[in-house]
Amino acid sequence: MRDANNAAPAFALVKCMFKNRFFIPFSLWGDVLVEICRKKGNFGGFLQVFNENCRIAIDEKLNLLKPSLAACNAALECCCRELGSITDAEKVVETMSVLGVRPDECSFGLLAYLYALKGLKEKIAELEGLISGFGFPDKGVFLSNLISGFVKCGNLASVSATILQGLRETDGQGLCFGEGTYNEVVNGFLQNGSIKDLATLIGETQTLESPSTIVERSIGYGIINACVSLGLLDKAHMIFDEMNAQGASLGLGVYLPILKAYCKEQRTAEAAQLVTDISSLGLQLDVSTYDCLIEASMSCQDFQSAFSMFRDMKEARIPNLQGSYLTIMTGLTESHRPELMAAFLDEIVEDPRIEIGTHDWNSIIHAFCKAGRLEDARRTFRRMTFLQFEPNEQTYLSLINGYVTAEKYFNVLMLWNEVKRKVSAEGEKKLKLDNTLVDAFLYALVKGGFFDAVMQVVEKSQEMKIFVDKWRYKQAFMEKHKKLRLSKLRRKNRSKMEALIAFKNWAGLSA
Repeated sequence: MRDANNAAPAFALVKCMFKNRFFIPFSLWGDVLVEICRKKGNFGGFLQVFNENCRIAIDEKLNLLKPSLAACNAALECCCRELGSITDAEKVVETMSVLGVRPDECSFGLLAYLYALKGLKEKIAELEGLISGFGFPDKGVFLSNLISGFVKCGNLASVSATILQGLRETDGQGLCFGEGTYNEVVNGFLQNGSIKDLATLIGETQTLESPSTIVERSIGYGIINACVSLGLLDKAHMIFDEMNAQGASLGLGVYLPILKAYCKEQRTAEAAQLVTDISSLGLQLDVSTYDCLIEASMSCQDFQSAFSMFRDMKEARIPNLQGSYLTIMTGLTESHRPELMAAFLDEIVEDPRIEIGTHDWNSIIHAFCKAGRLEDARRTFRRMTFLQFEPNEQTYLSLINGYVTAEKYFNVLMLWNEVKRKVSAEGEKKLKLDNTLVDAFLYALVKGGFFDAVMQVVEKSQEMKIFVDKWRYKQAFMEKHKKLRLSKLRRKNRSKMEALIAFKNWAGLSA
């Protein structure tokens, strides 16, 4: 019956059991019946069965029919939330006492809701005394239900008073209200057009809350976050403006939900401005918030906002900048904006909180070369070496490929002269030639006709036992220098002629 989500036959079966005095333990069927009713969203039928069960348990002194606490609370929920009946609710409480079922925070919370709804302040005070007597350490459930009842009957002054009193009792350490409670508070105030009162409430809570209170547990955060989650971002702004008009100090909890909403909606320019405002007030966001905002800015290619927020991070002395740095560099790489990468890297290169390596410069050089912006690539290369970042194989490979695409072979020759000075066949002290780099140099230098340099590369590759596929360079020679005549070279430059002969002999082109 539970699996079929069918309450009527379940109630009929239980009533039949009672009628025929066939008593089986409550634990076997009672909580299942509660589950069925909770799925249906109505405990009216359960309350009747509950009352009959408890009458039999008391009259017949049958302990096996003693209801569980969950069942008692379900019956109370029906009385308090559905029927709004004080008589029925207090009858359930009396039955619990007779049968020895000890109430919990939920039991008192349901009664608090009912008493708040009916405006019974003396009853509420009695409940608070009982809660202390039972030794419950946390009044969060009680206060949430109390607030819910006050909201339901439109007593917003008591809502504010309850929240403020709760903060005083916890020495400003924050109240653990759920999102549902905050949603009720926001809806209750806004339905009565009380933006001003809501702003006043937040302002008053901020004066009571301890500086050590976790931001997400502050009342201001809960209220503004509820506005955002309910799709009422405009109302959140109105509360924000009203607090400013009242001269209230705005805590970080008020800003965070709005920032998160901007992030979600990719309103990154507004987020960047708000971050600047927050910083100017001396408030500091945590690194995860900055990371999320910067990631949102990069995903919608709002690079200036990302840069602005990163600068705020630096000025706020956030110790961990690496995550946001990588987010920005990756986004700029994917968006093919090497000029922004170069400017950004130049701005933060001396910050000790950021780990920068040769690979970062390589990314910029590669992007410039791929875009055909070889002068920018060369300028970045010079800046890199000036700052004492050692170029590696990938650095030279990107530059060679860029120069070959633009047919600037002389620049490759200049690169080889630099690499030649660095290469060490024994110790790999600065740079070690590998197969890929040898191949790139040979192909470019053959294309450019610098055969003396070609043979220098060949000699180095032989020293370092690097395999070279000669076929590729034969093809490059035939494509570019098929009509080159030795007799012409003899008259002009004997050393070039000798280098060409050496290359042709090595490549097997002598015939």
